[in-house]
Amino acid sequence: MQTDNPVLDGLARLFTDAAGAAQSVRAEIDTFVRQRLERLVADMDFVPREEFEATKAMAQKAREENERLEARLAALEAKIAES
Repeated sequence: MQTDNPVLDGLARLFTDAAGAAQSVRAEIDTFVRQRLERLVADMDFVPREEFEATKAMAQKAREENERLEARLAALEAKIAES
């Protein structure tokens, strides 16, 4: 927006430059924060979702097998006790 008033033109240019500088600073901050968070997550040594799900399935299978063996052992102990 051009006006005949050089003061208003100067203020408009100043605000436009300030907005551009603020945008640039925000982009730099976003990049910095993203890099720090990525480094933090990498340092925490998280387990990928696929490995977690596989381990969870293995644990469930082991629990079920344990329950089955407990029932079988109880049945055998009861059979021995009857004899």
